[in-house]
Amino acid sequence: MNIIDKIKRLKKEKNAVILVHNYQNPEVQDIADFMGDSLGLSRKAAATDADIIIFCGVYFMAETAKILSPQKKVIIPDRQAGCPMADMITAKQLLELKKKYPQAKVLTYVNSPAEVKAESDLCCTSANSVRVVKKAFGPDEEIIFVPDQFLAQYTASQVNRKFIIWQGYCPTHAKIMPQDLKRQKEAHPDAKIMVHPECRPETIALADQALSTSGMIKFAKETTAKEIIVGTEPGMVYPLKKAVPDKTFYPASTATSCPDMKKINLEKLLLALEDLSYEVKIEEKIISKAQASIQKMLDLS
Repeated sequence: MNIIDKIKRLKKEKNAVILVHNYQNPEVQDIADFMGDSLGLSRKAAATDADIIIFCGVYFMAETAKILSPQKKVIIPDRQAGCPMADMITAKQLLELKKKYPQAKVLTYVNSPAEVKAESDLCCTSANSVRVVKKAFGPDEEIIFVPDQFLAQYTASQVNRKFIIWQGYCPTHAKIMPQDLKRQKEAHPDAKIMVHPECRPETIALADQALSTSGMIKFAKETTAKEIIVGTEPGMVYPLKKAVPDKTFYPASTATSCPDMKKINLEKLLLALEDLSYEVKIEEKIISKAQASIQKMLDLS
């Protein structure tokens, strides 16, 4: 029996579901029950009747699945698959910031630790940050935005609000530079450019669209352009090709692979199903508080 058959057999035996983020290795994407962005996957996790969730992504994503499905066992195949940006903010640092700006509300990007979500008023994603801010905050309110400075700057450019911006960032998206887009545009002049809002402002300025990964798939399906330059982790090109096979996609840069996203492979996935390791565990009080900030976002979305 080959490794894929073993995974499928164990998944059925243990009533498990495999959730896979868009940046994962292609062979992992191909075995997914559900593919998508971090929040979309967590919502799938909450809706499924599976007892076990195998989350192929980075740790904060698996934490979010646990927050939304506390009664289920959530497993991440590699405990070291972390997120440098999520690690750039701690609950202690956020509490200190809240003391400094006591009148401000806290808006936290879902790419953050559970403990930080628990100290937040509201969460957002790259897909809904603008909509959430418009609905939840008045023009005179101060908003502490953590941890991503570039998503905060993009959001601020779309709304008339006062932001206090934490200086975190995604090292992978920060590597995508304007010259990368210019080089690809010169090679493919008819191509549209879409980038992730975690990119630098000067990179976003050259794009036709700034979109989350789910937004990228929607845009690729709807645009009349036959060629598209993709400014995000290059693993995104694979699900785009599967979703829209009649169009051609060019990664803005092939030197921006996320090393943490690529830590999970089929061998680790099989071991996770066999041993049910590594299980994501969060204190109940953290789950309860973090759940509230996420639920507020879902209610506004």
